[in-house]
Amino acid sequence: MHASQGRSVGLGLALASALSFGGSGVAAKPLIEAGLDPLHVVWLRAAGAALVLLPVAWRHRGLLRSRPALLLGFGLFAVAGVQACYFAAISRIPVGVALLVEYLGPALLLGWVRFVQRRPVTRAAAVGVVLAVAGLACVVEVWAGLGFDALGLLLALGAACCQVAYFVLSDHGSKGEDAADPLGVIAYGLLIGAALLTPVARPWQLDWTVLAGEARMDGVPVSAVLLLAWVVLIATVAAYLTGVLAVRRLSPQVAGVVACLEAVVATVLAWVLLGEHLSAPQIVGGALVLAGAFIAQTSTPKAPSAGPVAGSLPENAELPVSSPVA
Repeated sequence: MHASQGRSVGLGLALASALSFGGSGVAAKPLIEAGLDPLHVVWLRAAGAALVLLPVAWRHRGLLRSRPALLLGFGLFAVAGVQACYFAAISRIPVGVALLVEYLGPALLLGWVRFVQRRPVTRAAAVGVVLAVAGLACVVEVWAGLGFDALGLLLALGAACCQVAYFVLSDHGSKGEDAADPLGVIAYGLLIGAALLTPVARPWQLDWTVLAGEARMDGVPVSAVLLLAWVVLIATVAAYLTGVLAVRRLSPQVAGVVACLEAVVATVLAWVLLGEHLSAPQIVGGALVLAGAFIAQTSTPKAPSAGPVAGSLPENAELPVSSPVA
C-alpha cells in the first residue's frame, strides 16, 4: 500500500511538472512577440530561477564538495543543454519537427536502460513510449513542414539526449544515506546553467524596456513582468522541483513518458490563452499521448527472479541508474 501511495504521489508530481513546463511557452511567446530575443527569455528564465533559489544553494553548499560532477551535469545538460539545443534547432528546422525529435527522449531513455545498462524493460513501458511518440507526431503536426537540415536535426537530437540526461541525473544519487537533496541539485543546476548560457544569450544586449511595459496574450494586454514571473516561478522553479521529485518516486523512464504530456499541455494552453486552435489530428494525438502515459505508469514488474525491470519499481526499490557524468 505504501509503495502504491508513493507511486500515486509520483504520478501527481509528474503531471504537475508537465503542466508547469507546458505553460512556459504560453507565457514566453508574448514576451518574444513584444520584442525579447528567444535566447534572452531562456537566460532570464534560468537566471531568475537561480536568483530565487540562491538561499537554497547557500544552505546546500556542501553539495559543491560532495557532488560537484552531478551539479555540473545537471546545469550543463538539464538546464543549459536542453534550452540551447532546442532554440538552435528551431532556427534551422520547423518547430514541430524539433519538438517531436526532442520528445524522443523517453524512447532514447528506454534504449539506455535496455542496451547500456542491460536491464529488461516492460512491454507496457515500451508500448507507452510508442503511443506517446505517435501522439506527439500528431500534436505537433509534423507532416505540415519537414526540413531535412542535417545540423538542425542533430541539434534537436542533442536536445533529446539532454532531456534523457535530465531524467537520469534527477534519479542519480537519490538512494542511500548520502542522497543529494533535490532542492540543492536544482538550485545549483540553475546557477550553473545560467552561467553557461550567459556567453550564448549575451544578456548585456537585452532590451530591458520591454519588461517595463505590457505584452499581449491573444490581444489582451498583460504585464510583461507578470509573464516573466510565471516563467521563472511556475515554469522553472516549480516545474524542475516537481519533475525531480517525480523521478525519485517513479522510475526515470516512466516519468519521462508522463513528461510527454507537456506538449499536450502546451498545445491546449495555446488554444485557450493564445487563440491557436487545435485541429482534429492534434486532438487525436493528445489522446494518444495520454494513453501512452497511462499505459507506461500502470506497467507492472516481472517476477522478482528476473531482476529489476524498467517501467515500474516500488518506491523503496534500488534503481541503479548510471549518470553519464558522475
